Amino acid sequence: MDPDFTAWQFRPEFDAGAAALSALAAYVAFDLARRFATETGRAAWLWLLGAALALGTGLASVHFVALAGRPLPFAFGYAGPRVAATVVLATLVALFVLWLAFAPQPTRRRTTFAALALGAVACAGPLLYLQALRVAPALHWQPLRVVAAALVSAALLAACLALARPAAPAWRRLLGALGTGLVVFGAQRATTLAAWVPFDAASLNHPGGLFGPTALAALASLGSASLLTAMLLLSLIEARMRAALQAAVARIEEAARTDALTQLPNRADFDRRLDAAARLADGADQMALLFIALDGFKPVNDSFGRSIGDQLLQQIARRLHDAAGAEGTVGRVGGDEFVLLLTQADRRSVGALAQRLLGRVGEPCEIEGRHVPVSCSIGIVLCPRDGAPGGAMVRAEAAARYAKRSGGATFAFFEPRMLGDAREQVELLRDLRQAVARQQLELYYQPLVHAPSGEVTGVEALLRWHHPDRGMVSPAVFVPIAERHGLIGTIGQWVIEEACRQAGAWRDAGLRMRVSINLSVHQLRQPDLAERIAAALQRHRVRPQLLTCEITESVAMEDAEGTMRIFERLAATGVQISIDDFGTGYSSLAYLRKLPAAELKIDRSFVLDLEGSADARAVVDAVVKLAQALGRKVVAEGVESEAQMDILRALGCDVLQGYLFAKPMSAKALAAWAMNDVGPREIDFRASLFAETTPAPLH
Repeated sequence: MDPDFTAWQFRPEFDAGAAALSALAAYVAFDLARRFATETGRAAWLWLLGAALALGTGLASVHFVALAGRPLPFAFGYAGPRVAATVVLATLVALFVLWLAFAPQPTRRRTTFAALALGAVACAGPLLYLQALRVAPALHWQPLRVVAAALVSAALLAACLALARPAAPAWRRLLGALGTGLVVFGAQRATTLAAWVPFDAASLNHPGGLFGPTALAALASLGSASLLTAMLLLSLIEARMRAALQAAVARIEEAARTDALTQLPNRADFDRRLDAAARLADGADQMALLFIALDGFKPVNDSFGRSIGDQLLQQIARRLHDAAGAEGTVGRVGGDEFVLLLTQADRRSVGALAQRLLGRVGEPCEIEGRHVPVSCSIGIVLCPRDGAPGGAMVRAEAAARYAKRSGGATFAFFEPRMLGDAREQVELLRDLRQAVARQQLELYYQPLVHAPSGEVTGVEALLRWHHPDRGMVSPAVFVPIAERHGLIGTIGQWVIEEACRQAGAWRDAGLRMRVSINLSVHQLRQPDLAERIAAALQRHRVRPQLLTCEITESVAMEDAEGTMRIFERLAATGVQISIDDFGTGYSSLAYLRKLPAAELKIDRSFVLDLEGSADARAVVDAVVKLAQALGRKVVAEGVESEAQMDILRALGCDVLQGYLFAKPMSAKALAAWAMNDVGPREIDFRASLFAETTPAPLH
């Protein structure tokens, strides 16, 4: 170098610190920026802004830490406004660079532009910082060296950014960050060395204060390192929470496909498998469905208890699975009902298999030293010989009922006459049309209990039909008829009206009771459903907050976009929304977190297995954690024992419902229980609900 100029004297320990800080800033920036490619909306931009702040901080810190070693023989300081402007500029360029490099599906061209911009700012930063020293006589620059440093840096940075693509594994992202940190440090050093300092030069700035080299170096090293570490910890915590949430969702989805007791495919998953097999089937008698119903299972439960019954079902499930082998798929579709699907079968082979199943199931079962007798009835459907695969399950079940009526412990191939007496269906339909007019429909109410305190917080309205000749007809019998023949809309509107009327009557009697009603898929298709509910609430002067609309998970996810619109309109009326039978369908987390639902209601099948099944407890625990993460309350239905209640309380459920507290009862019986303490169990009604009230305007 010309003797008229002073040589730079950098210290290795400060250079090492600057390079390490640069690499840390690059790693944090890349780790945060990759979320930009996977998130959407405001969250994506917040991650990108954080990444730009990290990279911009690193670009500035490299210079100040390296110059903290006093590489010049004179004292110097910085011009504050210029330093601040340069830091802001570096952060903005970093934002542009990361936007180019980490956008979804980045291209080679975008990566090249990002590398050029990052290389340019890596060289421009020290140039501007050195100008902020206000050295006199002025620095002598070697522009070709600066340009060469920028071009070489851009080429190397392009490779580093390619390594750190959003979808790249962690080791590649780490390697790209290390490379980026070293290249940025090298670019800044090359640019600094391109500035020749006159021998008699001095800085016109004051060397002390906030913008002195010592203060800026301390801020760059300690402040930047702390900020980057905090950002990295935030990223790690968010990643762990995301992983935990995804694990919970995966467990719920697995539970939605698997029967918790037997670990066989459940009804929903088996239906999907059946549909898939039907699409692949071609030719006559190529697919067979066997419906297997146990004979006399209820007396086993009643005589030996639920625990013995559960163990019996587990043994039968293993026997069926072993007997079917690799050729068939076995599922559990009901309490004591199983199905077996064969994709390649004929009448003779299926008959032989059914005979083997009868023998295998009929073998003695020894459970806890007890001999438990069991047999089964099997219904067989061959598709397409016996009709389209779409109705195979119904036809196979009808054949199994025929086999059971024939004495059980046998099998029967489906025949059309097995579908039942059409005259009975017609008579039920005729009577159902008259039921509403004759006031044969009634709502029964089952209390909902606040888990921590044991106080009643509300009730669920359940539909009942008092037939003058048949007595109490189950909803499982008449609701499908109503759905098939277009009556469900009328009945659903009656339920809304009656629930609101009863809530108003209770209010006038001094009992402000929250009521939950179930909405069917047919009601959700009504464009004016929200208006109907709002009108019923207005007519009976009931506050919307006292009405909860329950919608099953499978119905909610059947048309997620349509459900979203309906939920928004219902929420606008002020009513509460609950996702019923949660865990039995396939929920999209993206839609679930957007739905304005106040609570998730765990299906009773999980609750019944809580005492004896670790898997059931794990599923309920996952649902509770998921609900808490989404800000929802959790309701558990089907609580029948003190042990189940204790487990659900320990897991964090908010509300409990089941026979342990009370069976569904009439409105009159419930009012007597609340007002006069006449009921099956001593449970307090919450003061917020059970209090003397007077009719009040809705607004």
